[in-house]
Amino acid sequence: MKKLFVAASLAIFAGGSAFAETKIGAIFDLTGGLNIYGLQQQNALELAVDQINAAGGVLGEPISVVSYDAQSELSKYTQFTTTAVLRDDVDALFAGLTSSSREAIRPIVQANNVLYFYPSLYEGGACDKQTFVTGSSASQQLDVLIEWAIQKYGPKIYIMAPDYNFGTISAHWVHEYAKQHGGEVVGEDFLALTVTDYAPTIQKIQQSAPNFVVALPVGANQTGFLEQFAAAGLKETIGVVSTNYGSGNQQVVVSPAAGEGLIASQGYFQVVDNPANAAFVAAWTAKYGSSEPIVSVAVDTWNAVHLWAAAVNKAGSTDIAAVTAALESGLTFEAPNGTVGFEPGSHHLRQNIYIVEGDANHSFNVVETFEGVAPAYENTMCDLIKDPSIATQFTPEGL
Repeated sequence: MKKLFVAASLAIFAGGSAFAETKIGAIFDLTGGLNIYGLQQQNALELAVDQINAAGGVLGEPISVVSYDAQSELSKYTQFTTTAVLRDDVDALFAGLTSSSREAIRPIVQANNVLYFYPSLYEGGACDKQTFVTGSSASQQLDVLIEWAIQKYGPKIYIMAPDYNFGTISAHWVHEYAKQHGGEVVGEDFLALTVTDYAPTIQKIQQSAPNFVVALPVGANQTGFLEQFAAAGLKETIGVVSTNYGSGNQQVVVSPAAGEGLIASQGYFQVVDNPANAAFVAAWTAKYGSSEPIVSVAVDTWNAVHLWAAAVNKAGSTDIAAVTAALESGLTFEAPNGTVGFEPGSHHLRQNIYIVEGDANHSFNVVETFEGVAPAYENTMCDLIKDPSIATQFTPEGL
């Protein structure tokens, strides 16, 4: 790839052989507040590269990895993406957790014609010829979850979410799927990430008398809300469902009183039972141990690397146009979360969505599996085959 060289003096963590012809970049939050996710993303990438290299690499050459620690700082994503693209000349980039990190990365990879894989669940709508999303979108998770929860608990819904894109866009989908499946949103509350006292929200929930709450706070905010919700005695009469509970192993730190019976929906949980997941968990445990459960973004990253490598081998080249065509060709991968494959127009994965229930042992039980759930919203809004020039994040009307 021919790119302008920009000199930069940046601290990086480099690995792999300097003589390999194929090089990928990894930018994850290895330190800082988001490292519970970033470390697992990095571990999954390295494990995938090890497996691929042991099987002969890509195009007969081992994959070399150049890794960067974004330190849970948005500015580092811009800085290190520029370095990966212009200085290190990577053939593909695997990076990011938050939507803000993805949106910092996309313009740089687009301008320099580099493939970018975003391995995280998110609110949905990103559409870009250079970007491939391996996490589940909000519409994939919430469509099946809201229908299931209405049948389980009843039609009245209360939304509790953070006041930024993930929360507001997810809330939009709750409204949409409530209408589709015979439900009704009877109340909602959007809270700043700094809120730690949920008594006012809990009072609003009691006054609204929902059958279930869609609880979408993030990180420590989520565990705090769940503990206070349980302490108020509401779990006995009101269900709690979430699309991000467990994504950062929240189930490990909440009390059994707060976590037992909670419902979550995502594209992967470690308790998924299939041969590919058994092999993946065994390989992970052999290399990293079993001190904490594997989270969904780790599998999103694992899948991204394997799909990219398969596409390079199918294309017979690391040329971006050839690899993109291979990724859009119906290529599939037997992943830990089931068979996955990119939808050609939207560059999002068709994948299984699992509904799980929290148990008393800080873990989950799978209660229902929805196979091959399509990214319906992204497929509707984004057709990169017909119009490869699209580079935007679509958001639902009315937000």
